[in-house]
Amino acid sequence: MTAPAAAAPTARPAIALRPGRVVFAATFVALGLYGLATGRLGAVWAPVPKAWPGRETLAWASALISLAAGLGLLWRRAAPAAAATLALTLLAWMLAFKAAVIVAHPAAAAAWESCGETAVLAAAAWVLFAQVAPAAPVLGGRAGARLARSLYALALIAFGASHFAYIPETAALVPPWLPAHPALVMFTGGAYIAAGAAILLSPFWREAGGRLGEGLGRVAAILVAVQIGLFTLLVWAPKIAAGASAADWSEAVISFALTAAAWALAESQSSPSPPGEGA
Repeated sequence: MTAPAAAAPTARPAIALRPGRVVFAATFVALGLYGLATGRLGAVWAPVPKAWPGRETLAWASALISLAAGLGLLWRRAAPAAAATLALTLLAWMLAFKAAVIVAHPAAAAAWESCGETAVLAAAAWVLFAQVAPAAPVLGGRAGARLARSLYALALIAFGASHFAYIPETAALVPPWLPAHPALVMFTGGAYIAAGAAILLSPFWREAGGRLGEGLGRVAAILVAVQIGLFTLLVWAPKIAAGASAADWSEAVISFALTAAAWALAESQSSPSPPGEGA
């Protein structure tokens, strides 16, 4: 009798380069190229006070990190390091430049919204790291993805609160052919808050309600990605086409980056990775 043949080793499964991840990565590649070409801070990295020491160095560093991380997210072997570097850099940037404004002006909804923008980008990079590094303690795998989505949810709640705090200013951005501008602002603000709450509570609902609880979080993530995408398409795309100012260009870039991040986060929510899956 012969001994049974040893089973052939199975390759570690890879996470496909889904569209949201590709667009998110390409966005940072573009930001990196812009920074290297101009020596300026890209829109998602601004503002940094002009008096800040080493501001020019920060501009070059952010450009290099953007480019390297964006390219790394598209390469299987480099994806864990790229996602971790981008997430940690964005979180540090948020604490250094955005949270400081909140400390100085805690009642200003705009400060919370600005902090939320960076938080969304960091959450997208973080959840990608959780997918491609499932064995990493705390920050990887399902635990890391849960923390990243919680950060995303809090950012969405900040967006919603800003809508209600600045109804006239936000209504002025609504395309003129749409009716009831203030009502639309309140509806979208409420949608942000509801989606944030759904994503934040979905792990608890999943434990209590199984598939139904998980499904609510997925639907919320998809719908909020659609909402951010429509805002980019209906508000900022026409401004760019009509010849936007530098400020409008900056807002448009941020809005596009948020759309890409929301897309990547929705993909991760709708197709959670098995505990042992890698990229």
